[in-house]
Amino acid sequence: MRAAVFLDRDGVLVEPVTDALLGTPESPYRAEDVALVAGADEAIRALRAQGFLLVGVSNQPAAAKGNATLADLRAVHERTVELLAAHGADLDDWRYCLHHPAGVDGELGRPCDCRKPAPGLLLAAAADREIDLARSWMVGDSDSDVAAGIAAGTRTVLVEHRATAHRRHGDVAADLTVEDLNSATSAITARSLLGDHR
Repeated sequence: MRAAVFLDRDGVLVEPVTDALLGTPESPYRAEDVALVAGADEAIRALRAQGFLLVGVSNQPAAAKGNATLADLRAVHERTVELLAAHGADLDDWRYCLHHPAGVDGELGRPCDCRKPAPGLLLAAAADREIDLARSWMVGDSDSDVAAGIAAGTRTVLVEHRATAHRRHGDVAADLTVEDLNSATSAITARSLLGDHR
């Protein structure tokens, strides 16, 4: 079984965009708004060089809430993949939760077990790809990312992206707290080289 690094998308790989309705930086809804976080591609290449399986795991409830269409979300995903690939920074898998318990869409507007902080996205990927969760890491910029990693049995890294402070309330404690994905990668790599997986 392989060790993996699970990566939240927005605030870790992709720069958040100010949501016109909420007034806070959130996920981009349009492909043309997608921009990689500086150094994210370098970090992905470094993690791959260490032999980690790389899995994107992201809550994307905009369609459930009626703020975007599924086609919009698909286009944002495809643009993200395109930008990463252009820098030789492909991920092995992507897992999205499209649900929201207060959503207006009849199919997507419901409770689920995949919306972080629930660990469903990580557990499903682990089952499908034979991932050793005890040797794996969850990297995200929110309390819900950290909680999902803890629930799944991974180690956790909290990325303190300055634009997404509203996603962090100190409700859970990550194993590591860093300023960006490059710092997370350096810390994960150092511990892996030392054989420190737990």
